[in-house]
Amino acid sequence: MARRSTRRRPSSSAPLTLPAELPAGPVPISTGTAEVVRDPDFPQRVTLHVNGVPSSSLDLADPGFLDFEYMQQMAAVMALLPAGPLRVLHLGAAGSALARHVEHERPGSRQLGVDLDARLLELVREWFALPRSPLLRLRADDAGRALAGAHDATYDVVVRDVFAGDRTPEHLVGTGFAAQAHRVLRPGGVLLVNCADRPPLTTARREVASLAEVFGRDAAADGLLAAVAEPAVLKGRRYGNVVLAAVRRPVEDAPVDERPDLRDPRLGRALRTLPVPATLLAGEDATAFAGTAPPLDTPPSP
Repeated sequence: MARRSTRRRPSSSAPLTLPAELPAGPVPISTGTAEVVRDPDFPQRVTLHVNGVPSSSLDLADPGFLDFEYMQQMAAVMALLPAGPLRVLHLGAAGSALARHVEHERPGSRQLGVDLDARLLELVREWFALPRSPLLRLRADDAGRALAGAHDATYDVVVRDVFAGDRTPEHLVGTGFAAQAHRVLRPGGVLLVNCADRPPLTTARREVASLAEVFGRDAAADGLLAAVAEPAVLKGRRYGNVVLAAVRRPVEDAPVDERPDLRDPRLGRALRTLPVPATLLAGEDATAFAGTAPPLDTPPSP
């Protein structure tokens, strides 16, 4: 569900820490197969394929490396949050590339990665240099059930990156999902959603409307709701990823640095200067993107 960045920057100057062995060919997992494919130009870079679909891309010598464009966009949004460690819930763990990046950028972060496939989680622990528990805990569970079981106001960031084929499961979209995510976020925390869609982006527009329904109908106007994608995707030229971001409204007396504003010019600049530039739709642009699309009204996950 992701496109790879076109960047080919030199690898980290740190010594390579490649595993002694990586599997050759597909390996059985609980939900099908997993396969690790090396980059022929950069042997320390690998892509994890789950049931034939590229699911994570990592540089085993550079934990800060992000190859997938939507993950780079998510990282740019997270950079708006106050400095220091974060508490992050990853719904859809796979190879935990984004979790590695968070730990690299913000040492001491406490993260939970949830994936339906227990065997896959065991294997990625063996294959990749992931932060150890309790810095990164991996749990085999349904993402909706894990979210419903999380305590109120626990996380600074919730990431939804879950697919069944080319679609997100129904219980992880719409107002029901948004309400659960809003509940577990701390004030000033951000929900990041990977929405894969095709022209005319009906699903992405309805997801923005769903987030506005839960996070506040004035959320976009107040800089608390945004959509990010490559220009070609937003112009309806092709199928692609749209990253949606929604901030739980900070408390009234929160310090300025604890009040993330998705209209911040620094975010727009960071997205425009990515290896594959992306467009930020925030404020009135986010409202216009949703247009008259109705929310996806779904009950909360059981």
